[in-house]
Amino acid sequence: MSDIPPIVLAFGATDPSGGAGLQADVLTIASMGCHPLSVVTAVTVQDTGGVDDVLPIDAEWVSDQARAVLEDMPVMAFKIGLLGSLENIAAIAEVISDYPDIPLVFDPVLASGGGDELTNEDMLDALRELLLPQTTILTPNSIEARRLIQDEDNDEDNPDLPECAKRIVQLGCEYVLVTGTHEHTPKVINTLYNEGGVVRTDSWTRLAGVYHGSGCTLASAIASLLANGLSVEEAVKEAQEFTWQALQNAFRPGMGQHIPDRLFWARDDEEDKPSIRH
Repeated sequence: MSDIPPIVLAFGATDPSGGAGLQADVLTIASMGCHPLSVVTAVTVQDTGGVDDVLPIDAEWVSDQARAVLEDMPVMAFKIGLLGSLENIAAIAEVISDYPDIPLVFDPVLASGGGDELTNEDMLDALRELLLPQTTILTPNSIEARRLIQDEDNDEDNPDLPECAKRIVQLGCEYVLVTGTHEHTPKVINTLYNEGGVVRTDSWTRLAGVYHGSGCTLASAIASLLANGLSVEEAVKEAQEFTWQALQNAFRPGMGQHIPDRLFWARDDEEDKPSIRH
């Protein structure tokens, strides 16, 4: 199979603006030198300003989409984004349970970048129980990390991020990368945790503007680098570099948020291209 690029299967919702969702996944995966497969979990009505509506796809269709391509092509990594419904969570969990050796990157899309709620409490319970135990690396922002352990937290109203990460790992996932974009710090600090605690911490210059699809970009980049054979720690390091470059080169085509330029390297002069490993 060395004559084909690594294949990454992304589960997620469509985004007609091309900023987030499956469109962001496909652009990122292709930009990282992999071949993208896409399983539609929901269709959204949205633009760069926010999400107006979400139409979940029937869970049987979600399962059938995934099994059709999985039986046909050798997938090297999974990436999960917006799930769409409780039934879809169960369907996806059942599918990926048949492929325990394929790494899974899970971006828990609980709300849109504009603040629109996309996941209810029943769905949260289901993803904690069914998906987190199968997850190689979870990539929540700080708001999502706190919400994920909210029902597990009976002692304090606002646990710090290391405590959130510890409890998420205890729910079953192997690694947690908590991103610090929403924290009030001079630089953006992203920290990777596992059961032993902090694995690595990276700080990035805080860029001006609000971005549509930054989380999708980061998670898909990690999945692509894992598919290329990198370790989790190496993949996290290089995916952050790729994402920061995409955000630095972001553009604002509409009236809302900026869209990361996942093909920034194709528009740079040769000498200016970053050393992203493919």
